[in-house]
Amino acid sequence: MISKRGLNYAFHRLCSRKRILIVMPFSFLRYKARLAISAVAVLLCAMTGCGGPSHDIVGKWHTPGNANAIVWEFSENGSVLIGNTRGRYSFGDNNRIKIETPFATSVYQMEFAGDRMILREVNGSKLEFTRIR
Repeated sequence: MISKRGLNYAFHRLCSRKRILIVMPFSFLRYKARLAISAVAVLLCAMTGCGGPSHDIVGKWHTPGNANAIVWEFSENGSVLIGNTRGRYSFGDNNRIKIETPFATSVYQMEFAGDRMILREVNGSKLEFTRIR
């Protein structure tokens, strides 16, 4: 036989579960606006991370007007092939790119306009490229 105390315990456990199941959806309604704002903020951050110079630079580039121009090929994984020389590139702040090869390390300011890319050095000289299709 079940004691009165055991029966009360079972009854209270059952009632508290029902109360939790009923109260839980209402507590989420109270924070629904905050959850929606947080979800939108995360989505916007993810969308802005998809664009930018890291995706604009991927592909093959050459200097226009020069038939013997060296082709610069930027890959998504951070590698660059300049002619036959392999290297790595990484992005800094303010649209800066650092290109490291076995021979040198250079930092450029990047500008994009459609299929054109301009890399400016600190001393003011610039390299102009056109995307190869």
